[in-house]
Amino acid sequence: MRKIISIILAILVGAVLWYLFLKPQDYQVNFKAKAIPGTIFETVKAWNHGFDSVVPVDYISPSHFKQTILANDSVYVYEWKIDQVHDSLSEVEVNIKDVDNSINNRLAVPFSDTNFEKGSRKRLLDFNAFLKEHLEGFNYSIEGEAEIFSSFCACVQLKTTPENKAKGMMANYNFLDGILADNEVQLNGPPFVEVLDWDLENNSLSYNFCNPIVRSEKLPNHPDIEYKRIFSKNAIKAVYHGNYIASDRAWYAIIDYAKKNDIPIEKKPIEVFFNNPHVGGNELEWTTEIFMPIKEPNE
Repeated sequence: MRKIISIILAILVGAVLWYLFLKPQDYQVNFKAKAIPGTIFETVKAWNHGFDSVVPVDYISPSHFKQTILANDSVYVYEWKIDQVHDSLSEVEVNIKDVDNSINNRLAVPFSDTNFEKGSRKRLLDFNAFLKEHLEGFNYSIEGEAEIFSSFCACVQLKTTPENKAKGMMANYNFLDGILADNEVQLNGPPFVEVLDWDLENNSLSYNFCNPIVRSEKLPNHPDIEYKRIFSKNAIKAVYHGNYIASDRAWYAIIDYAKKNDIPIEKKPIEVFFNNPHVGGNELEWTTEIFMPIKEPNE
């Protein structure tokens, strides 16, 4: 009997120690979201910038990342884990820890609905409202396999965060267009972006912003302009409607499509823009064609 009691006590003590000191979270919130993991990840990054003190999101993968929130003189760590159910639904688990008050929270949570719990729920309800509004601002469709166009072009190379890609384009739109127009260079299609490096871990994007042109001997020599040729290549194509800031939501959708269909791809999309943001108008009527290159057998 004493042995059984000792075992039970050991189990209870072990459970208490695990709960107080080893359990990874003080509180957990679960909900469903009508979006794929990549879209949720990017939306969390955008939502994160709304806090007074901003700490960059700690990337592990688009379906697993950590967010640090500084609020009410406390440091909260939100660990997001997202499980995709299907193309338009994900189950979200958020494990929350108050770095400086973890033990007190764990002691109080089982016995009352604490301010910590109420604040955590409210914060994630605010996120859900933010996500819903964001999803209303764009849509996309996967068209399947297609061929990237071939063109000679004039490009400006840029490096920004992914969320500042459109700002980089806007800043160089008149510059590139103006130099080509001043030198009577004939345009040969809508402007496009060629992604060179998409570094999710460091939240960095390197890309060329280009105008297709007709090759001639009158091309202006400028230190910030590079001339190159885009060669035709097999790709997976998507069509996106919405502000160009969020067009990478379709990139994640293409990656999901490629994975499900066992298609090896290069995560270096090309985006073709058919509307000038300077003109304004309904953003849901702005059209972007996106091509994610398919790897060749020898690549």
